[in-house]
Amino acid sequence: MASAFGHALAAFAIGKSIAFEKQNWKFWTVGIVCSILPDADVVSFAFGIPYLDMWGHRGVTHSIFFATILSLSFTFIFFKSSSKKVFVFSYLFFATVSHGVLDAMTSGGEGVAFFAPFENSRYFFPWRGIKVSPIGISNFFSEWGLKVVKSELIWIGIPSLALLCLGTGIQKFQKKH
Repeated sequence: MASAFGHALAAFAIGKSIAFEKQNWKFWTVGIVCSILPDADVVSFAFGIPYLDMWGHRGVTHSIFFATILSLSFTFIFFKSSSKKVFVFSYLFFATVSHGVLDAMTSGGEGVAFFAPFENSRYFFPWRGIKVSPIGISNFFSEWGLKVVKSELIWIGIPSLALLCLGTGIQKFQKKH
């Protein structure tokens, strides 16, 4: 899996590229939570659920279906008074689905079940440059954790920067016209 920092960076870049007006702390917090929440499935290991089970790691919580349900739920729970529910849902959806996309670019694991619960095949992308993040805070602050950060700067940081620049360029263009 990519690190929580990498997932949060992706959520931030997605939000900044589509939010053409200033957003509040709730928007950013919920978006970042959505980008990290799919990894809550690691509790499945404590219950003896096999990795490749639909309820195992990188199973249903990493799917497009889960991203849809979570985004809809969080939109109506946290943004019920917002007049821009479609915009908020879109951001939360892309922030959540980015988790599986990034995990499918990692150097380890068993792939991502993008289509669960309807189909449990696991997928990776052909480019897999993101080093798998160690589980646990103490393990992250190690030589392996440094390798993860370096790979994330390349595979998440550069595309995030490009997305931020694209969003900024679109915003400036819209202000002129």
